[in-house]
Parts: sequence; C-alpha cells; structure tokens
Amino acid sequence: MAMCSEDRISSFPDYILCHILSFLPIKEAVRTSIISTKWRYLFASISTIEFDRCLLSGLTDRNVDSFKNFVDRLLKFPDQVSLDCFRLSDGISWNDEDHDFDVSGWICAALCRGVKEIDFHLDYLGDVLTLPAVLFTYHSLVTLKLNAEGSKIKVPSDVCLGNLKTLQLRNSVVDGDSIHRLISNCHVLEDLAFIECFLAYAGALNIQTPSLKRLVLDFDVVEYRDFNYVVVINAPNLVYFQYTDAVAEGYALSNMKSLEKADISIYRFDSSDCETSATHLIQGICTVGSLSLTIDEVIFRTCRLPIFHNLIEFEYRGLGFNGRETWLVEFLHCASNLKTLTLNFLVVAATQWKVLLMEVPSCLSLHLKEIKILNFKGDARMFEMISYFLDNAMVLEKLMIGMESLSETQQSIVFNQLLQLPKSSKKCQVVIF
Repeated sequence: MAMCSEDRISSFPDYILCHILSFLPIKEAVRTSIISTKWRYLFASISTIEFDRCLLSGLTDRNVDSFKNFVDRLLKFPDQVSLDCFRLSDGISWNDEDHDFDVSGWICAALCRGVKEIDFHLDYLGDVLTLPAVLFTYHSLVTLKLNAEGSKIKVPSDVCLGNLKTLQLRNSVVDGDSIHRLISNCHVLEDLAFIECFLAYAGALNIQTPSLKRLVLDFDVVEYRDFNYVVVINAPNLVYFQYTDAVAEGYALSNMKSLEKADISIYRFDSSDCETSATHLIQGICTVGSLSLTIDEVIFRTCRLPIFHNLIEFEYRGLGFNGRETWLVEFLHCASNLKTLTLNFLVVAATQWKVLLMEVPSCLSLHLKEIKILNFKGDARMFEMISYFLDNAMVLEKLMIGMESLSETQQSIVFNQLLQLPKSSKKCQVVIF
C-alpha cells in the first residue's frame, strides 16, 4: 500500500498553525520557515515570544547584533497579531554593557502589540531597575512578573494597571511607598507575590485589595534590615496567604473570613514585643482551614490565641526548643476540629512528653484522623511523642512516619518497635515512608 504523502498540517488555517508554533521554543518556531512558502513568515505571528539562555549560547558579537535585529523585526513589524506573552528567561545579561539589548524598546513594542503577560528575569542591572513608565499605565496587561536579581524596582508616581490580575516580584528590593502606590492602582488584582524580596524603608506594608485571592509575602531575613514596620492587610476575598519574615512591629489583619490556607514562617529578630506582635498575626488568620506554621522558638502567647473553629489541617515545623511539647498541646486545645496533624521538627533533650500534666485536647479524642511525623530519627524522645499521640488519639486512622535518614535495617527495627506501642484507636494503621 502506498504511503500517503499529503501535508495535512499545512492545510490548517494560519491562526491554528500560529497557535501551535507558540508552544515551541522560538528557535524551533523560526526553523519552520523553511518548510514551504506558506510557512515562511508564520513564526512572526506567534502569540508567545520567549528568549532564554539556550537561544544565546555560543553567539559571537556579530551574531548578537543579528539577534538584536531579529528581535526588533519580530516585535516591531507592523500588522502583527496581538501578543499573549513576552518572556525573557534567566541566565542572560540582558542589560550588560557588552550587548546593550534594548529591553525598554522591546517592552514598548510588546505593549504596542497588546501583550497580556510580561515575565522578565533580568540580571546585572545595578542598584536600580528603571522600566518604561508606560509599562505601569498599560491597561491591557493581565500578568506582570519581574525578577530583578537584587536591584530596586523604580515605580513611577503615575500608576494605573486597571486589568492586572497577577503581580509577582522576585529577588527585588522594594520599599513600602512603592508597594502601596503599585498595589492601590491595581483594582482587579487577584494574585500578589513578593518572593525572596528585600523590604526597605517601610514604615508600613499596606495591602488593601478587595479582589485579592492569593498573597505571598516572602522577605529576606537579614541582620541589617529594619523590622520596625506594621503589616496592614484588608483582603476580604483572600483564599491563600503565605508569609515569611522576622516578626514585624505590628500586624493589623482584617476581613480574612474567606481564608482557606495559610503558610506562616516567622522568626524572632529585633522586635521589642515579639510575642504580642506574632500573636496578633495569628489572631488575624483564625478562620483558616489549613495552616502550616514555622517558628524557631516560643513566639506566641498561647493564652491569647484564638479558637480555630475551621482548622482541619495543621503542619508544625521548626527547630527544637524547650517547652515545645507544652506549647503544641496548648495550641491543639485551640483547634478542636483538627483532623490532620503534620509534625516536622527536632525534638530537644529537655522534651517531657512522658510527664506532660495537661488535659488532653478534644481534637485528639474526637476528630484527629491522621498524624504525619517527618524526619524521624529513631531516638527515645521521638518515641515518647509518638506514644503520647497513640495513647490519646481515640479515633486515629493512620500514623505516617518519615524515616528517610534511616537505613532499611534500622527502619525495619523501628517499625517493629512502633507496632508494639499501645494504641487507643483500634483502626490505627502505622505506615513508614
């Protein structure tokens, strides 16, 4: 039987072919121009343009000039289709003196083509990253992601991003005034993230955005930073909140009733009343259903903790400290409906699980179904903690223990020891991984 040589792909309409090409690396998309006359200029109409380190690897000075000309033509040709995404990936010195790429010109050209998403990873920028002012007043932009690699992002006084839904700044220096000016002029913002950023010159971090659904505040914790600022958040539709920083001077979190999941990592550094501030933070998220908490010592005053009526999942992480077991049990008293508990910390020598003279939390007796213990080392203190939970968790169905640091032989020995421990719940299964 003769093989069919019909070129069915080329019979597709141009807009479908361009959509397909948008999923290819730009280098591969350009190569399709040699297929036939029909394909010759299709790559110029792709809706996603991404330049990465692979594209520029091994280029000579002459080739770099050709590359710059190619990008200029690709972005600035008249009558081009609108852009969905323009991305400059990591590992490229887009702004160094040797190459002198016209990044600002490329941004303006992309904006002229109606780009909806800009995602830039820019290296070696100096102290301040200055972007075209038009970027901050462009109404069609939906997603803006900037990685400035330690540079301060300069935000102009005139900001209006009326359709921006996602804003992500990474590895950047940001100040409180710029953040407030930027956020307060993004009226439909849903996803806001500061990832591994350095917060400078902030008397207050003020985020009041009714449309916000996801918020990540992940700041660098370094000795020379000033933590004397107040965090103010008013986000009635917030569903996810991640916060990593030293304890600030104060917290005012309001209208957080929609919050479903929170991931909080805080550390004592230089706050005059660390315990009070940290407690205010936790009080602001008391309606959460799933909470991951990392602390390096006793920061919260448990006597002032709220009742977590909706808390179903709780993960507790951090370094070991004296009194951790008492603190944890007191916290569990505030989470009467808890069903899943994950513990990931070091048990210090002074731990007193055996002689813990406290009332058993009601969640252990009535609701707790699953306990997961990570980084199990097989020491006596860990066994004491496990015994406490097995003795008191009346409806426990599964105890999962991570033993990655132990050999198979050690795991087998420990597993047999665990099976010998008395359990209040007959349904409880012990699983190691």
